[in-house]
Amino acid sequence: MKKFLNDPQDVVREALRGLALAHPRSLRVDLERRIVLRADAPAPGRVGVVSGGGAGHEPLHTGFVGVGMLTAACVGEVFTSPVPDQILGATTAVDGGAGVLHVVKNYTGDVLNFEMAAELAHESGVRVEQVLVADDVAVEDSTWTAGRRGVAATLLVEKIVGAAAEEGADLHRCAELGRRTAARAASMGIALSSCTVPAAGRPTINLGPQEIEVGVGIHGEPGRARVPMAPARELAALLVEPVLADLAPARGEPVLVLVNGFGGTPLLELHLVFAEVVPLVQAAGLVVARSLVGSYVTSLDMAGCSLTLLRLDDELVRCWDAPVDTPALRR
Repeated sequence: MKKFLNDPQDVVREALRGLALAHPRSLRVDLERRIVLRADAPAPGRVGVVSGGGAGHEPLHTGFVGVGMLTAACVGEVFTSPVPDQILGATTAVDGGAGVLHVVKNYTGDVLNFEMAAELAHESGVRVEQVLVADDVAVEDSTWTAGRRGVAATLLVEKIVGAAAEEGADLHRCAELGRRTAARAASMGIALSSCTVPAAGRPTINLGPQEIEVGVGIHGEPGRARVPMAPARELAALLVEPVLADLAPARGEPVLVLVNGFGGTPLLELHLVFAEVVPLVQAAGLVVARSLVGSYVTSLDMAGCSLTLLRLDDELVRCWDAPVDTPALRR
């Protein structure tokens, strides 16, 4: 295993130290509690938006802390949920009196720990609401979840509720927008290779040279099937068909198309996949109104990608188009 590491056990703290050094004016990083905050938080009267999860999915979530997205992110160990004390610390730190919205991917540890932190925050007088993201259509239950996994649609929820909070929407409104976004999004992923957790030092899954995992999770969890490698246009169809079957959008409906890399796939290939996805989406009668291509919700160094479609309405478009200034997403 060749990686830029000192001690594999200290990789998360050292990475956060680098993030703090790279963005000294816009971020505050609590290395002890592993919390990344907007430098100007809390803002009186503005809803705080907090998310988090295990490290290894960068830039999610730490890269999306900033104007128009998250107010704070909590970072667990690699592929491990942050603990309730971390989440509580972030929640109380960003509360400006308008309450705090938790955006939570549907993984059992994340859900339990965010719920516990929300209860503790309520006891401290902080109002908290939660948006649960469960967009992965590959499997109904998985190794780590009851129900669908939360994957790349998390980015879309964070962007849209972050825009609403920035505009001054109240906590109830931000939560409603987040839940609506999560309900109108679906995702599917394909792995061409395994990821390697630094502390383990070996591949998480064993794929043969010509095998791919269809429906893989962002921790390398099994998907629907292991099949032979195929040309990109055939892989694009494996992504598009199950997402459309799940969303069942109306013909003529506008959608946002997100092609997301898992960390080991170059942008050249992601754009190639996008070029194959668009005609398939259009052939289904949909309008590609907005798009995003890049590595945003990764699985360490896994080669592969996911497709997310979001059925748009006017308000979601407005919030998506709103200004954003974070380390990983700017407009």
